[in-house]
Order: sequence, then structure tokens, then C-alpha cells
Amino acid sequence: MAESRRILLDGYVTEVRLEADDLVAADGRRIAVADATHLAPSEPTKIVCVHLNYESRVDEFMTKLPAAPTYFHKPITALCGHGADVVRPVGCEWLNYEGEIAIVIGRTCRNISPADAGDYIAGYSVANDYGLHDFRDTDAGSMLRVKGSDTLCPVGPGLVTDWDFRNKSIRTIVNGEVKQDGNTSEMKWDMHYLVADIARTITLVPGDILLSGTPANSRTVYPGDVVSVEVEGLGALTNTIVTGPTPIRTDVGAQPSRSEEVMSTAQGGDWEFRGIRAPMGPGAKHYESTVDDENPSDA
Repeated sequence: MAESRRILLDGYVTEVRLEADDLVAADGRRIAVADATHLAPSEPTKIVCVHLNYESRVDEFMTKLPAAPTYFHKPITALCGHGADVVRPVGCEWLNYEGEIAIVIGRTCRNISPADAGDYIAGYSVANDYGLHDFRDTDAGSMLRVKGSDTLCPVGPGLVTDWDFRNKSIRTIVNGEVKQDGNTSEMKWDMHYLVADIARTITLVPGDILLSGTPANSRTVYPGDVVSVEVEGLGALTNTIVTGPTPIRTDVGAQPSRSEEVMSTAQGGDWEFRGIRAPMGPGAKHYESTVDDENPSDA
């Protein structure tokens, strides 16, 4: 395996290779990893994310996987790198981490089989698919503001080639405490399947990023929290949560809310009614719950 990174070096975007604790440019310049300003490992034209994929998350929410994956889109303006601040806007309170693995496309890709998908992948990186659940009641279908607000897609620290995604651990650590602890063996649809599925109708080009899902125990984080996602063989992506400089405007658009759908998603398996009944709220119609099958009169 080899790892490359994109950093700011002497004011320029520079691709470097990782050598022990240093990053080395093609012209020989060196900088310590700890001193570098990291950028996301690619410049995508699009960021496509799968909804549910890990068995532990499906079980936690007592929900159902669809027959095939479903997806949402993060704008490229949500992208940031290792070490960057993740902004929670003033007026919002339900910002959750979701540790994930990023697939980075290396070749233009359209209408390929899962068996061939590996030939079109440049490599893999670590990602955190943050969700601003305050907007879930209005955006649960598109997830646009929930998952697409600025800074909510850190990816990094580097791009690792020739990495085998099978049976790899993935953990999210908040302020030194492990919060998510999963394994890629939980994935219903693997990396090659996801790439081939999207590429049936959407052309993927070099640099494009696909996020592959998160295991159980996504929870809310707060300004000042330090969040790291560690993936076996890919390294650790670390970001700090900060408060945004301006509040959410109140003269336009839907406002942040605290419905059951918002609270139940943000709290995950800790929601007080989990297993008793399905959450209620405008966003809840987008998801099926196994609780409805067990208690049809409560549906």
C-alpha cells in the first residue's frame, strides 16, 4: 500500500507522499505531518453517499434495509480535510458524527460490473459524514441541509492505494472515548457494488468520492469536541467541532426543529421510545420501522 496526501505547502496545493512522520513533495521538500495543513485527498465533481449499509446500524434503529441501496448527495462545498474545523451553525444543536470509508474514483466510470469496479478506484480514505439533524423534518428525503451544509464532509488524511476493504475495523472516537466500533464485514453492499450501482446511470470521473455507510452509535457532538475516525490500514481523520460565526437566518426557509424524528435520529439507540414505537414527524415517512410490524395498531 502507498499513501499520498494533498496539503498546502509554501502557499500552494501540493501532492505529497507519506514517509514515516514526514510528508515529502516530488521536489524533495519535507514537512512534518503534524505541521501540515491538510486538504481533502481529491477534488471531486460530486460526493455520493449511501444511506443504510451496516447491519449494526440497521439493528440499532430497528428498521429495514431496502432491496437495493439508496443514496443522497453532498455538495462539494461540504468538503474539508484532516484537521479542519467542523461548523455547527448558531441555532442548531443536533450535529452527529458518522465514521465512514471514502471510495475515490481514479478513472472515468460508466456502466461497469461490480467485478470490474476495482479497476476504476484510485484508492480509499477516511470520512466523517456529519449530519445536522435539526433540518431533518424538511430535508429527510434529499438530506441536502442535513448532510450538505458547509464543512460537514471531512475526508482524509490521505489516499491509500491497494487497500483491501474486506474485514477492516472502523472506529469513531470522541474526546478519547470510543463511540463507534464496527467492521466492514457488516456491510450489506461492498465498495465494488456501490461504485457499479451508481455508475449505471451517473458517470463517475477521477476524484469523485463515494461514502459507504456508517456502523451503529452515531451520536451528537458539541463545540469543543474532538472527533477522530480510525480505519484499519487507512489511518485517522481528526476534526474539531466549533460554533459558526452567524446564526441561521430566520427570514427565509424552514427553521431548525426538535421533532421526534429529529430527536430519535440524533439519539439513535438511546431514544426513549426505541423498540416501543416508531418515531413521529414529517421526516419519518421516509423510513420503515420493524416496530410497525410488531405493533401494527400503533403504526
